[in-house]
Amino acid sequence: MDLIPMKRFLTALLLLSFSGSVHAQAPAPKKPKLILAIVVDQFRYDYLMRFRADYTAGFKRLLEEGAVFDNAHYVHALTVTAIGHSTFLSGATPNVSGIVGNEWYDRDVKQNVTSVFDPATKVIGGVPGGLGSSPRRLLVSTLGDEIRMSGQDSRIIGISIKDRSAILPVGHMADAAYWFEGDSNHWVTSDYYRAQLPAWVEEINASRPNMRAFGAQWFALNAKPDAKPFCTMVAGVEGTRYCGSLEASPWGNEMIEEMAEKALAAEQMGKHPGTDILAVSYSSNDYVGHAMGPDSPEARDISIRTDLLIGKLIETAEKQVGRDQVMVVLTADHGVAPVPEVNQKRKMPGGRMSDTLLATTLQQTLEKKYGAGKWVIGNAGPNPYFNRELIRKYKVSEADVEETAAEAVRALPHIYRVYTADQVRKGRMQADGISAAVTNSFFAGRSGDLYVLPENYYLYDAAGTSHGTPYNYDTHVPVIFMGAGIRKGHYYEKAAPNDIAPTLAAISGVQEPSGSVGRVLQEMWQ
Repeated sequence: MDLIPMKRFLTALLLLSFSGSVHAQAPAPKKPKLILAIVVDQFRYDYLMRFRADYTAGFKRLLEEGAVFDNAHYVHALTVTAIGHSTFLSGATPNVSGIVGNEWYDRDVKQNVTSVFDPATKVIGGVPGGLGSSPRRLLVSTLGDEIRMSGQDSRIIGISIKDRSAILPVGHMADAAYWFEGDSNHWVTSDYYRAQLPAWVEEINASRPNMRAFGAQWFALNAKPDAKPFCTMVAGVEGTRYCGSLEASPWGNEMIEEMAEKALAAEQMGKHPGTDILAVSYSSNDYVGHAMGPDSPEARDISIRTDLLIGKLIETAEKQVGRDQVMVVLTADHGVAPVPEVNQKRKMPGGRMSDTLLATTLQQTLEKKYGAGKWVIGNAGPNPYFNRELIRKYKVSEADVEETAAEAVRALPHIYRVYTADQVRKGRMQADGISAAVTNSFFAGRSGDLYVLPENYYLYDAAGTSHGTPYNYDTHVPVIFMGAGIRKGHYYEKAAPNDIAPTLAAISGVQEPSGSVGRVLQEMWQ
Protein backbone atom coordinates (compact mmCIF):
# COMPACT_ATOMS: atom_id res chain seq x y z
CA MET A 1 0.00 0.00 0.00
CA ASP A 2 1.23 3.55 -0.80
CA LEU A 3 2.62 5.40 2.25
CA ILE A 4 0.27 8.42 2.22
CA PRO A 5 -2.97 6.40 1.94
CA MET A 6 -1.65 4.09 4.66
CA LYS A 7 -1.06 7.06 6.99
CA ARG A 8 -4.58 8.35 6.27
CA PHE A 9 -5.99 4.91 6.96
CA LEU A 10 -4.15 4.61 10.28
CA THR A 11 -5.18 8.14 11.30
CA ALA A 12 -8.83 7.41 10.51
CA LEU A 13 -8.64 4.12 12.39
CA LEU A 14 -7.13 5.88 15.42
CA LEU A 15 -9.85 8.53 15.38
CA LEU A 16 -12.57 5.90 15.18
CA SER A 17 -10.98 3.98 18.01
CA PHE A 18 -10.61 7.10 20.12
CA SER A 19 -14.18 8.30 19.55
CA GLY A 20 -15.49 4.83 20.30
CA SER A 21 -13.55 4.59 23.54
CA VAL A 22 -14.78 7.99 24.68
CA HIS A 23 -18.38 6.96 23.94
CA ALA A 24 -17.91 3.64 25.71
CA GLN A 25 -16.54 5.36 28.83
CA ALA A 26 -19.33 7.91 29.17
CA PRO A 27 -20.53 7.46 32.75
CA ALA A 28 -24.12 6.44 33.37
CA PRO A 29 -26.29 8.99 35.14
CA LYS A 30 -26.55 8.66 38.89
CA LYS A 31 -28.98 5.98 40.01
CA PRO A 32 -32.26 7.77 40.86
CA LYS A 33 -34.38 7.23 43.93
CA LEU A 34 -37.56 7.26 41.84
CA ILE A 35 -38.31 6.40 38.24
CA LEU A 36 -41.52 8.10 37.15
CA ALA A 37 -42.51 6.04 34.09
CA ILE A 38 -45.34 7.67 32.13
CA VAL A 39 -47.36 6.31 29.20
CA VAL A 40 -49.99 8.34 27.38
CA ASP A 41 -52.36 5.92 25.68
CA GLN A 42 -52.75 6.70 21.96
CA PHE A 43 -50.42 9.69 21.80
CA ARG A 44 -48.78 10.14 18.42
CA TYR A 45 -45.35 11.73 18.29
CA ASP A 46 -46.64 14.56 16.11
CA TYR A 47 -48.96 15.71 18.92
CA LEU A 48 -45.82 17.09 20.57
CA MET A 49 -45.25 19.34 17.55
CA ARG A 50 -48.82 20.08 16.46
CA PHE A 51 -49.90 21.35 19.86
CA ARG A 52 -46.48 22.64 20.99
CA ALA A 53 -47.64 26.24 21.43
CA ASP A 54 -50.42 25.11 23.76
CA TYR A 55 -48.22 23.20 26.19
CA THR A 56 -47.26 25.05 29.36
CA ALA A 57 -46.41 22.32 31.86
CA GLY A 58 -45.33 18.68 31.55
CA PHE A 59 -44.80 18.28 27.81
CA LYS A 60 -43.26 21.76 27.61
CA ARG A 61 -40.75 20.96 30.30
CA LEU A 62 -39.91 17.53 28.89
CA LEU A 63 -39.33 19.03 25.43
CA GLU A 64 -37.15 21.81 26.81
CA GLU A 65 -35.25 19.96 29.55
CA GLY A 66 -35.32 16.36 28.38
CA ALA A 67 -33.59 14.13 25.85
CA VAL A 68 -36.16 13.83 23.06
CA PHE A 69 -35.80 10.92 20.65
CA ASP A 70 -37.66 12.28 17.66
CA ASN A 71 -37.38 9.17 15.50
CA ALA A 72 -38.65 6.48 17.87
CA HIS A 73 -40.82 3.75 16.35
CA TYR A 74 -42.21 0.48 17.59
CA VAL A 75 -40.64 -2.50 15.83
CA HIS A 76 -43.69 -4.79 16.06
CA ALA A 77 -46.64 -4.80 13.67
CA LEU A 78 -49.70 -5.07 15.93
CA THR A 79 -49.57 -1.70 17.67
CA VAL A 80 -52.14 -2.03 20.46
CA THR A 81 -52.33 -1.15 24.15
CA ALA A 82 -51.27 -4.40 25.79
CA ILE A 83 -48.26 -4.87 23.54
CA GLY A 84 -47.09 -1.28 23.94
CA HIS A 85 -47.38 -1.44 27.72
CA SER A 86 -45.64 -4.81 27.92
CA THR A 87 -42.80 -3.40 25.81
CA PHE A 88 -42.39 -0.23 27.89
CA LEU A 89 -40.37 -1.59 30.84
CA SER A 90 -39.41 -4.98 29.45
CA GLY A 91 -37.90 -3.95 26.11
CA ALA A 92 -39.33 -7.16 24.64
CA THR A 93 -41.20 -7.68 21.39
CA PRO A 94 -44.33 -9.89 21.33
CA ASN A 95 -42.47 -12.83 19.80
CA VAL A 96 -40.47 -12.98 23.04
CA SER A 97 -42.88 -11.60 25.67
CA GLY A 98 -45.89 -13.69 24.60
CA ILE A 99 -48.15 -10.62 24.76
CA VAL A 100 -49.52 -10.77 21.22
CA GLY A 101 -52.51 -8.46 21.59
CA ASN A 102 -55.05 -6.97 23.93
CA GLU A 103 -56.69 -10.37 23.68
CA TRP A 104 -56.29 -13.53 21.67
CA TYR A 105 -57.83 -16.98 21.27
CA ASP A 106 -56.44 -19.49 23.76
CA ARG A 107 -56.65 -22.96 22.21
CA ASP A 108 -56.18 -24.65 25.60
CA VAL A 109 -59.23 -23.07 27.24
CA LYS A 110 -61.08 -22.63 23.91
CA GLN A 111 -62.00 -19.00 24.44
CA ASN A 112 -60.68 -15.51 23.91
CA VAL A 113 -58.52 -14.31 26.78
CA THR A 114 -57.11 -10.89 27.60
CA SER A 115 -53.44 -10.23 28.05
CA VAL A 116 -53.89 -10.19 31.85
CA PHE A 117 -56.68 -12.77 32.16
CA ASP A 118 -56.05 -15.03 35.15
CA PRO A 119 -58.96 -17.11 36.47
CA ALA A 120 -56.86 -18.10 39.47
CA THR A 121 -57.12 -14.56 40.87
CA LYS A 122 -59.89 -12.52 42.48
CA VAL A 123 -60.45 -8.79 42.29
CA ILE A 124 -59.79 -6.87 45.50
CA GLY A 125 -61.95 -3.83 46.20
CA GLY A 126 -64.43 -4.33 43.39
CA VAL A 127 -67.54 -6.40 42.75
CA PRO A 128 -67.41 -9.31 45.24
CA GLY A 129 -66.35 -12.57 43.63
CA GLY A 130 -65.13 -10.90 40.46
CA LEU A 131 -62.12 -12.20 38.58
CA GLY A 132 -58.83 -10.48 39.11
CA SER A 133 -55.98 -10.00 36.66
CA SER A 134 -52.26 -10.70 36.75
CA PRO A 135 -49.04 -10.53 34.71
CA ARG A 136 -48.72 -14.32 34.44
CA ARG A 137 -49.15 -14.31 30.65
CA LEU A 138 -46.12 -12.01 30.37
CA LEU A 139 -43.21 -14.41 29.78
CA VAL A 140 -40.32 -12.01 30.42
CA SER A 141 -39.02 -9.84 33.24
CA THR A 142 -39.51 -6.10 33.56
CA LEU A 143 -37.22 -3.43 34.95
CA GLY A 144 -39.08 -3.67 38.26
CA ASP A 145 -38.54 -7.42 38.38
CA GLU A 146 -34.82 -6.97 37.78
CA ILE A 147 -34.59 -4.34 40.51
CA ARG A 148 -36.33 -6.70 42.91
CA MET A 149 -34.22 -9.70 41.92
CA SER A 150 -31.08 -7.62 42.48
CA GLY A 151 -32.03 -7.45 46.16
CA GLN A 152 -32.97 -3.78 46.32
CA ASP A 153 -35.54 -2.65 48.88
CA SER A 154 -37.88 -0.79 46.52
CA ARG A 155 -41.53 0.00 45.90
CA ILE A 156 -42.95 -0.77 42.45
CA ILE A 157 -46.51 0.32 41.63
CA GLY A 158 -48.56 0.62 38.43
CA ILE A 159 -51.65 2.81 37.98
CA SER A 160 -54.08 3.19 35.08
CA ILE A 161 -57.76 3.06 34.21
CA LYS A 162 -57.09 -0.18 32.28
CA ASP A 163 -55.92 -3.34 34.06
CA ARG A 164 -53.44 -4.27 31.34
CA SER A 165 -51.95 -0.77 31.39
CA ALA A 166 -51.41 -0.90 35.16
CA ILE A 167 -50.10 -4.47 35.28
CA LEU A 168 -47.86 -5.09 32.27
CA PRO A 169 -45.33 -2.26 32.77
CA VAL A 170 -44.52 -3.23 36.37
CA GLY A 171 -44.42 -6.99 35.85
CA HIS A 172 -44.40 -9.98 38.16
CA MET A 173 -42.85 -8.75 41.40
CA ALA A 174 -44.58 -5.38 41.81
CA ASP A 175 -46.08 -4.36 45.13
CA ALA A 176 -49.38 -3.59 43.42
CA ALA A 177 -51.13 -2.54 40.25
CA TYR A 178 -54.33 -0.49 40.55
CA TRP A 179 -56.99 0.03 37.89
CA PHE A 180 -60.55 1.38 37.79
CA GLU A 181 -63.39 -1.13 37.71
CA GLY A 182 -66.43 0.31 35.95
CA ASP A 183 -68.92 -2.11 37.52
CA SER A 184 -68.14 -0.95 41.06
CA ASN A 185 -66.73 2.50 40.23
CA HIS A 186 -63.81 1.63 42.50
CA TRP A 187 -60.07 1.53 42.19
CA VAL A 188 -59.18 -2.15 42.53
CA THR A 189 -56.28 -4.56 42.51
CA SER A 190 -55.93 -8.35 42.44
CA ASP A 191 -55.16 -10.91 45.11
CA TYR A 192 -52.15 -11.75 42.98
CA TYR A 193 -50.62 -8.71 44.70
CA ARG A 194 -52.35 -8.34 48.07
CA ALA A 195 -55.28 -9.54 50.15
CA GLN A 196 -56.89 -6.13 50.68
CA LEU A 197 -56.68 -2.57 49.48
CA PRO A 198 -54.44 -0.24 51.45
CA ALA A 199 -56.20 2.42 53.50
CA TRP A 200 -55.28 5.22 51.12
CA VAL A 201 -57.01 3.51 48.18
CA GLU A 202 -60.09 2.78 50.30
CA GLU A 203 -60.24 6.46 51.22
CA ILE A 204 -60.22 7.47 47.56
CA ASN A 205 -62.99 4.97 46.81
CA ALA A 206 -65.04 6.25 49.75
CA SER A 207 -64.86 9.75 48.26
CA ARG A 208 -66.66 8.44 45.16
CA PRO A 209 -64.32 10.12 42.65
CA ASN A 210 -66.47 9.03 39.71
CA MET A 211 -69.32 11.23 40.94
CA ARG A 212 -67.25 14.41 40.68
CA ALA A 213 -67.90 14.49 36.96
CA PHE A 214 -71.61 13.62 37.16
CA GLY A 215 -73.61 16.25 35.31
CA ALA A 216 -70.47 18.06 34.21
CA GLN A 217 -69.87 19.39 30.72
CA TRP A 218 -66.57 19.15 28.88
CA PHE A 219 -65.59 22.51 27.43
CA ALA A 220 -62.29 23.31 25.75
CA LEU A 221 -59.82 24.96 28.11
CA ASN A 222 -59.84 28.14 26.01
CA ALA A 223 -63.59 28.04 25.29
CA LYS A 224 -65.40 31.32 24.79
CA PRO A 225 -68.42 32.11 27.00
CA ASP A 226 -70.90 31.19 24.26
CA ALA A 227 -69.09 27.98 23.23
CA LYS A 228 -70.85 24.65 23.17
CA PRO A 229 -69.45 21.77 25.21
CA PHE A 230 -67.75 18.85 23.53
CA CYS A 231 -70.01 16.53 25.51
CA THR A 232 -71.83 16.13 28.80
CA MET A 233 -71.72 13.46 31.50
CA VAL A 234 -75.51 13.27 31.56
CA ALA A 235 -77.21 11.33 28.77
CA GLY A 236 -80.16 12.72 26.87
CA VAL A 237 -79.26 16.43 26.89
CA GLU A 238 -80.69 17.78 23.64
CA GLY A 239 -78.11 19.01 21.17
CA THR A 240 -75.16 17.74 23.21
CA ARG A 241 -73.19 14.54 22.77
CA TYR A 242 -73.06 12.17 25.73
CA CYS A 243 -69.42 11.67 26.72
CA GLY A 244 -70.04 8.01 27.43
CA SER A 245 -68.03 6.43 30.18
CA LEU A 246 -65.95 8.41 32.64
CA GLU A 247 -62.87 6.97 30.96
CA ALA A 248 -63.81 8.69 27.70
CA SER A 249 -63.50 12.15 29.21
CA PRO A 250 -60.80 14.32 30.80
CA TRP A 251 -62.07 13.33 34.23
CA GLY A 252 -60.70 9.84 33.74
CA ASN A 253 -57.16 11.20 33.45
CA GLU A 254 -57.74 13.46 36.45
CA MET A 255 -58.62 10.39 38.52
CA ILE A 256 -55.42 8.68 37.40
CA GLU A 257 -53.30 11.67 38.37
CA GLU A 258 -54.99 11.84 41.77
CA MET A 259 -54.24 8.16 42.37
CA ALA A 260 -50.63 8.65 41.35
CA GLU A 261 -50.17 11.58 43.74
CA LYS A 262 -51.75 9.62 46.59
CA ALA A 263 -49.49 6.65 45.85
CA LEU A 264 -46.41 8.88 45.92
CA ALA A 265 -47.25 10.17 49.39
CA ALA A 266 -48.82 7.11 51.02
CA GLU A 267 -46.23 4.62 49.76
CA GLN A 268 -43.33 7.04 50.34
CA MET A 269 -42.15 6.57 46.79
CA GLY A 270 -38.51 7.54 46.40
CA LYS A 271 -37.78 7.18 50.11
CA HIS A 272 -36.56 3.58 50.10
CA PRO A 273 -32.98 2.31 49.92
CA GLY A 274 -33.38 1.06 46.34
CA THR A 275 -34.85 2.65 43.23
CA ASP A 276 -38.65 2.90 43.29
CA ILE A 277 -40.83 2.81 40.18
CA LEU A 278 -44.19 4.50 39.76
CA ALA A 279 -45.64 3.60 36.35
CA VAL A 280 -48.61 5.75 35.34
CA SER A 281 -50.66 5.32 32.16
CA TYR A 282 -53.16 7.99 31.10
CA SER A 283 -56.00 6.12 29.39
CA SER A 284 -58.57 8.76 28.50
CA ASN A 285 -56.61 9.99 25.47
CA ASP A 286 -57.22 6.60 23.87
CA TYR A 287 -60.97 6.56 24.46
CA VAL A 288 -61.34 10.11 23.14
CA GLY A 289 -59.05 9.43 20.20
CA HIS A 290 -60.95 6.33 19.09
CA ALA A 291 -64.25 8.18 19.13
CA MET A 292 -63.23 11.53 17.69
CA GLY A 293 -59.94 11.02 15.82
CA PRO A 294 -56.54 12.71 15.93
CA ASP A 295 -57.64 15.80 14.01
CA SER A 296 -60.53 16.65 16.33
CA PRO A 297 -60.62 19.58 18.76
CA GLU A 298 -61.27 17.00 21.48
CA ALA A 299 -57.93 15.29 20.79
CA ARG A 300 -56.16 18.64 20.98
CA ASP A 301 -57.89 19.64 24.20
CA ILE A 302 -57.25 16.39 26.04
CA SER A 303 -53.59 16.59 24.98
CA ILE A 304 -53.33 20.05 26.54
CA ARG A 305 -55.05 18.82 29.69
CA THR A 306 -52.68 15.85 29.85
CA ASP A 307 -49.78 18.29 29.65
CA LEU A 308 -51.08 20.01 32.79
CA LEU A 309 -51.59 16.74 34.67
CA ILE A 310 -48.14 15.41 33.82
CA GLY A 311 -46.56 18.70 34.87
CA LYS A 312 -48.37 18.54 38.20
CA LEU A 313 -47.32 14.93 38.79
CA ILE A 314 -43.65 15.61 37.99
CA GLU A 315 -43.62 18.61 40.33
CA THR A 316 -45.20 16.57 43.12
CA ALA A 317 -42.64 13.79 42.71
CA GLU A 318 -39.70 16.20 42.66
CA LYS A 319 -40.97 18.06 45.70
CA GLN A 320 -41.17 14.78 47.63
CA VAL A 321 -37.94 13.17 46.47
CA GLY A 322 -35.74 15.97 45.20
CA ARG A 323 -35.36 17.20 41.64
CA ASP A 324 -32.02 15.44 41.12
CA GLN A 325 -33.40 12.14 42.45
CA VAL A 326 -36.26 11.65 39.96
CA MET A 327 -35.81 10.14 36.51
CA VAL A 328 -38.80 10.79 34.25
CA VAL A 329 -39.41 8.78 31.10
CA LEU A 330 -42.39 9.30 28.81
CA THR A 331 -43.71 7.36 25.86
CA ALA A 332 -46.97 6.18 24.27
CA ASP A 333 -48.21 2.66 23.60
CA HIS A 334 -49.19 3.41 19.98
CA GLY A 335 -50.40 6.13 17.65
CA VAL A 336 -53.61 6.24 15.64
CA ALA A 337 -54.90 6.56 12.07
CA PRO A 338 -56.89 9.55 10.85
CA VAL A 339 -60.66 9.11 10.66
CA PRO A 340 -61.16 7.77 7.11
CA GLU A 341 -63.82 10.33 6.21
CA VAL A 342 -61.49 13.14 7.33
CA ASN A 343 -58.72 11.74 5.17
CA GLN A 344 -61.03 11.46 2.17
CA LYS A 345 -61.94 15.14 2.45
CA ARG A 346 -58.21 15.88 2.30
CA LYS A 347 -57.98 13.84 -0.94
CA MET A 348 -55.91 11.28 0.94
CA PRO A 349 -56.33 7.49 0.80
CA GLY A 350 -58.48 5.71 3.34
CA GLY A 351 -61.80 4.06 3.95
CA ARG A 352 -63.73 1.45 5.89
CA MET A 353 -63.64 -2.28 5.35
CA SER A 354 -66.12 -5.01 6.21
CA ASP A 355 -65.18 -7.55 8.87
CA THR A 356 -68.36 -9.41 7.90
CA LEU A 357 -67.06 -9.76 4.33
CA LEU A 358 -63.74 -11.01 5.70
CA ALA A 359 -65.41 -13.62 7.91
CA THR A 360 -67.78 -14.75 5.15
CA THR A 361 -64.93 -15.06 2.66
CA LEU A 362 -62.90 -17.24 5.01
CA GLN A 363 -65.80 -19.54 5.87
CA GLN A 364 -67.07 -19.96 2.31
CA THR A 365 -63.61 -20.49 0.84
CA LEU A 366 -62.57 -23.17 3.31
CA GLU A 367 -65.95 -24.89 3.30
CA LYS A 368 -65.99 -25.04 -0.50
CA LYS A 369 -62.52 -26.53 -0.76
CA TYR A 370 -62.40 -28.85 2.26
CA GLY A 371 -65.92 -29.48 3.60
CA ALA A 372 -68.59 -28.26 6.00
CA GLY A 373 -67.93 -27.04 9.52
CA LYS A 374 -67.08 -23.92 11.51
CA TRP A 375 -63.67 -23.08 10.12
CA VAL A 376 -62.87 -19.95 12.17
CA ILE A 377 -63.10 -20.53 15.93
CA GLY A 378 -61.57 -17.30 17.20
CA ASN A 379 -60.22 -13.92 16.20
CA ALA A 380 -57.79 -11.29 17.35
CA GLY A 381 -59.09 -8.32 15.38
CA PRO A 382 -59.08 -9.36 11.70
CA ASN A 383 -56.64 -12.20 12.36
CA PRO A 384 -58.39 -15.60 12.47
CA TYR A 385 -57.70 -18.85 14.31
CA PHE A 386 -58.67 -21.93 12.31
CA ASN A 387 -60.40 -25.04 13.59
CA ARG A 388 -57.68 -27.67 13.91
CA GLU A 389 -60.19 -30.43 14.65
CA LEU A 390 -61.70 -29.85 11.19
CA ILE A 391 -58.23 -29.76 9.67
CA ARG A 392 -57.51 -33.19 11.15
CA LYS A 393 -60.94 -34.47 10.18
CA TYR A 394 -60.42 -33.63 6.51
CA LYS A 395 -56.79 -34.80 6.63
CA VAL A 396 -55.25 -31.64 5.24
CA SER A 397 -52.26 -29.69 6.48
CA GLU A 398 -52.50 -26.50 8.51
CA ALA A 399 -50.14 -24.79 6.06
CA ASP A 400 -52.44 -25.67 3.13
CA VAL A 401 -55.52 -24.33 4.92
CA GLU A 402 -53.68 -21.12 5.84
CA GLU A 403 -52.50 -20.51 2.28
CA THR A 404 -55.94 -21.23 0.83
CA ALA A 405 -57.48 -18.72 3.23
CA ALA A 406 -54.72 -16.18 2.62
CA GLU A 407 -55.19 -16.28 -1.15
CA ALA A 408 -58.90 -15.60 -0.75
CA VAL A 409 -58.31 -12.66 1.59
CA ARG A 410 -55.61 -11.19 -0.65
CA ALA A 411 -58.24 -10.88 -3.37
CA LEU A 412 -60.46 -8.63 -1.22
CA PRO A 413 -60.42 -4.86 -1.75
CA HIS A 414 -57.74 -2.77 0.02
CA ILE A 415 -55.76 -5.68 1.44
CA TYR A 416 -52.06 -4.85 1.37
CA ARG A 417 -50.61 -8.14 2.59
CA VAL A 418 -51.66 -11.39 4.25
CA TYR A 419 -49.09 -13.47 6.08
CA THR A 420 -49.69 -17.06 7.11
CA ALA A 421 -48.40 -18.52 10.37
CA ASP A 422 -46.48 -21.09 8.37
CA GLN A 423 -44.78 -18.35 6.35
CA VAL A 424 -43.69 -16.51 9.48
CA ARG A 425 -42.45 -19.63 11.26
CA LYS A 426 -40.32 -20.63 8.26
CA GLY A 427 -39.19 -17.10 7.40
CA ARG A 428 -40.64 -17.30 3.87
CA MET A 429 -41.37 -13.58 3.64
CA GLN A 430 -40.14 -10.71 1.53
CA ALA A 431 -37.27 -8.98 3.28
CA ASP A 432 -38.43 -5.55 4.42
CA GLY A 433 -39.37 -3.65 7.53
CA ILE A 434 -43.02 -4.67 7.53
CA SER A 435 -42.15 -8.37 7.35
CA ALA A 436 -39.66 -7.87 10.19
CA ALA A 437 -42.36 -6.18 12.27
CA VAL A 438 -44.78 -9.03 11.58
CA THR A 439 -42.12 -11.54 12.67
CA ASN A 440 -41.57 -9.54 15.86
CA SER A 441 -45.30 -9.80 16.57
CA PHE A 442 -45.63 -13.55 16.06
CA PHE A 443 -45.62 -15.99 19.00
CA ALA A 444 -46.40 -19.57 17.99
CA GLY A 445 -49.31 -20.96 19.97
CA ARG A 446 -50.79 -17.56 20.74
CA SER A 447 -50.83 -15.64 17.46
CA GLY A 448 -53.53 -16.13 14.84
CA ASP A 449 -53.14 -18.30 11.74
CA LEU A 450 -53.22 -15.28 9.42
CA TYR A 451 -51.99 -11.72 9.84
CA VAL A 452 -54.21 -9.48 7.70
CA LEU A 453 -52.80 -6.03 6.91
CA PRO A 454 -55.02 -3.48 5.13
CA GLU A 455 -53.64 -0.72 2.95
CA ASN A 456 -52.58 2.53 4.60
CA TYR A 457 -55.45 4.41 6.26
CA TYR A 458 -58.04 1.63 5.82
CA LEU A 459 -59.88 0.37 8.92
CA TYR A 460 -62.25 -2.42 9.88
CA ASP A 461 -63.98 -0.15 12.42
CA ALA A 462 -67.50 1.00 11.54
CA ALA A 463 -67.04 4.42 13.17
CA GLY A 464 -64.32 6.60 14.63
CA THR A 465 -60.77 5.41 14.14
CA SER A 466 -58.25 2.89 15.40
CA HIS A 467 -54.65 1.63 15.31
CA GLY A 468 -52.80 -1.65 15.14
CA THR A 469 -50.62 -1.52 12.01
CA PRO A 470 -46.87 -1.17 11.30
CA TYR A 471 -47.50 2.13 9.49
CA ASN A 472 -45.81 5.27 10.80
CA TYR A 473 -48.97 6.88 12.13
CA ASP A 474 -49.30 3.91 14.52
CA THR A 475 -45.63 3.22 15.32
CA HIS A 476 -44.15 6.72 15.78
CA VAL A 477 -44.40 7.72 19.44
CA PRO A 478 -42.57 9.99 21.90
CA VAL A 479 -39.57 8.70 23.82
CA ILE A 480 -38.27 11.31 26.27
CA PHE A 481 -35.98 11.06 29.30
CA MET A 482 -35.47 13.82 31.86
CA GLY A 483 -33.37 13.78 35.01
CA ALA A 484 -29.94 14.27 36.50
CA GLY A 485 -27.16 13.22 34.15
CA ILE A 486 -29.36 13.38 31.04
CA ARG A 487 -28.14 15.72 28.29
CA LYS A 488 -31.12 17.65 27.00
CA GLY A 489 -31.71 18.05 23.31
CA HIS A 490 -33.23 16.38 20.27
CA TYR A 491 -31.80 13.08 19.04
CA TYR A 492 -32.69 12.01 15.53
CA GLU A 493 -31.00 8.62 15.44
CA LYS A 494 -33.33 5.66 14.95
CA ALA A 495 -34.68 4.52 18.32
CA ALA A 496 -37.52 2.43 19.71
CA PRO A 497 -39.57 2.25 22.91
CA ASN A 498 -37.77 -1.09 23.36
CA ASP A 499 -34.68 0.99 24.22
CA ILE A 500 -36.28 2.43 27.36
CA ALA A 501 -35.95 -0.65 29.58
CA PRO A 502 -32.27 -1.45 28.88
CA THR A 503 -31.39 2.23 29.29
CA LEU A 504 -33.13 2.44 32.67
CA ALA A 505 -31.54 -0.85 33.69
CA ALA A 506 -28.08 0.58 32.95
CA ILE A 507 -28.90 3.73 34.91
CA SER A 508 -30.30 1.66 37.81
CA GLY A 509 -27.33 -0.67 37.85
CA VAL A 510 -29.31 -3.87 37.32
CA GLN A 511 -29.52 -6.68 34.78
CA GLU A 512 -31.22 -5.85 31.50
CA PRO A 513 -34.73 -7.39 31.43
CA SER A 514 -34.67 -10.94 30.12
CA GLY A 515 -36.45 -10.41 26.79
CA SER A 516 -35.16 -6.95 25.93
CA VAL A 517 -34.18 -6.38 22.30
CA GLY A 518 -33.38 -2.68 22.70
CA ARG A 519 -30.15 -0.76 23.05
CA VAL A 520 -28.85 1.58 25.75
CA LEU A 521 -29.42 5.20 24.67
CA GLN A 522 -25.98 6.21 25.86
CA GLU A 523 -25.75 9.19 23.54
CA MET A 524 -27.90 11.23 25.94
CA TRP A 525 -25.62 10.70 28.95
CA GLN A 526 -23.69 13.76 30.06
